[in-house]
Amino acid sequence: MSGFGIFRDVITSEQQLREMVGEPSRLVQNKAIPQLDDHSRNYIAQAPFLIIATADKDGHCDASPRGDAPGFVHVIDDHHLVIPERPGNKRMDSITNILVNPHIGLIFLIPTLEETFRVNGKACIIRDEEILAKMAVNGKAPTLGIGVKVEECFVHCAKAFMRSGLWKPESWPAEGTTPNVAQMLADHVKLPGVTAKEVAEGLQDSYTNRLY
Repeated sequence: MSGFGIFRDVITSEQQLREMVGEPSRLVQNKAIPQLDDHSRNYIAQAPFLIIATADKDGHCDASPRGDAPGFVHVIDDHHLVIPERPGNKRMDSITNILVNPHIGLIFLIPTLEETFRVNGKACIIRDEEILAKMAVNGKAPTLGIGVKVEECFVHCAKAFMRSGLWKPESWPAEGTTPNVAQMLADHVKLPGVTAKEVAEGLQDSYTNRLY
């Protein structure tokens, strides 16, 4: 199989995969449900953060974070939810992908809880004022929302969070040792005269004045 650069020993079929890892347990095989129930609603209501996975018409993928106060995702009924589209950098990667390919995957997270909640379905971009008004913050309703028709949802096990220690403060990096994001951006954009200091000031202004 070609096209994977330095990788030579590549799995190319599910049969090969199953021979190596085996089959999922009966619990795992049966955990997905086709609609949101009371447990699902409760999890989403307490989640201040989620990750959206989309792809364009050619299959090029994107994963994008969304976050706000717990309950910021509006559940309409057992089959529909809406994610508010707050002001961002206007790349609109998730939005433009959805316009040409409605398939979407969501992972909801609750701080300290190591099990996540996954939702898969189809999405559209909505402008329904009566729905978006319910997600207003500081008197500002989102202009757009991502409407999701739920097709399946299920709990995802805690192993990734247990291995990473993500919610354990003792495993967090020491202050001042994390990447300098402003310098990263300045080096990546390679625009004449754009310095890390200017980038940092622009980010701070955006974070302070344009959250909603």
